[in-house]
Amino acid sequence: MISGIRKLFSIKEKETREDLMKKFLVVGLGNIGPKYHNTRHNIGFKVLDALAKAEELTFETQKLGDLTTYKFKGRTIILLKPSTYMNLSGKAVRYWLEKEKIPLENLLVVTDDINLSFGTIRLKGKGSAGGHNGLKDIEAQLNTSKYCRFRFGVGAEFSKGRQVDYVLGEWNKEEESAMPERLDIGIAIIKSFAKAGLANTMNTFNGK
Repeated sequence: MISGIRKLFSIKEKETREDLMKKFLVVGLGNIGPKYHNTRHNIGFKVLDALAKAEELTFETQKLGDLTTYKFKGRTIILLKPSTYMNLSGKAVRYWLEKEKIPLENLLVVTDDINLSFGTIRLKGKGSAGGHNGLKDIEAQLNTSKYCRFRFGVGAEFSKGRQVDYVLGEWNKEEESAMPERLDIGIAIIKSFAKAGLANTMNTFNGK
């Protein structure tokens, strides 16, 4: 009887581990408030909003951010838009990773990147913050730079000393026109990351 109980417990424990490997946290970086809504720095929010709209999901305000859950092909994808402002994004990321017991390798951070031309996409499994304050804080809070990030190029069409104005500025007409197609790719990347993993997603989408 005791061996039977142990076997049952072992099965439950195994199922729990398997369930955790099917949970994902996708974090879109940005700043809260209407004045930041359509800025380049808020592309992380914009990608998550596009997925939520496409799948008829509703964000709810919870601790340290707005969240919604997307069920996709046996996976549970938690979408998080931190409410901590960009420079303190790591606090929300760490809290929800720990609360939901999500493995670090199942974290994907969506962020803007001035080192890539507009709309260029690059996925990486680790790397430096590259001067991005949101990524710096995530690295500090997690004590590692080994987490997956989805970089969305916003270009660098600014003069010396005007970087802040640029990333906190709104998209131009050409960018707005191209945005729907880029957002569709962003949605596909999130789904692929959860279903096919980082390596396959990188092979499929990097450079597109």
